[in-house]
Amino acid sequence: MRELGAPRVLDVGCGSGRVAEGLLDAGASSYVGCDFSEPMLDLARARLDRFGDRARLVKGDFVSADVGGPFDLVVAVGLFDYIADPAPFVRRMAALCRGLTIASFPRWTWFKGPIRRFRYQVVHDCPIFDYTERELRFLFEAAGFARVDLLPWQAGFGVRADNRAPSG
Repeated sequence: MRELGAPRVLDVGCGSGRVAEGLLDAGASSYVGCDFSEPMLDLARARLDRFGDRARLVKGDFVSADVGGPFDLVVAVGLFDYIADPAPFVRRMAALCRGLTIASFPRWTWFKGPIRRFRYQVVHDCPIFDYTERELRFLFEAAGFARVDLLPWQAGFGVRADNRAPSG
């Protein structure tokens, strides 16, 4: 966050606000979390209450929700596991971001893949999705990000997409 100063942050699929706490403690000037789950937003409200008006939560589908903007930092951690069509999400993130976007994406592995599919899709009837490096580069570049870096991230990929104009 040092390179962004005191950023305005958007958290797509914010869930319980776990990521928000760290971002606000680290100096984010404002935080907007968007999620469609009221029970998760209730948890986030309780967790973020101490930050007062620096934290705002929006219930709705991120692709169409009124979240304000633009933002210096957009994060989406643990969201894309469950998104069948990620392109509208990434395009909206690019449109709202004037700085960096950080997102996590799962990838298929022969060790965890079958277990993960069985646990989520068969037992819990929850479709999950995996990504490749090629798909992610295409997805973010097509959305208009100036620079896309893929980073190792637990059992998948981290994407660091830069939407700032090149200096020089």
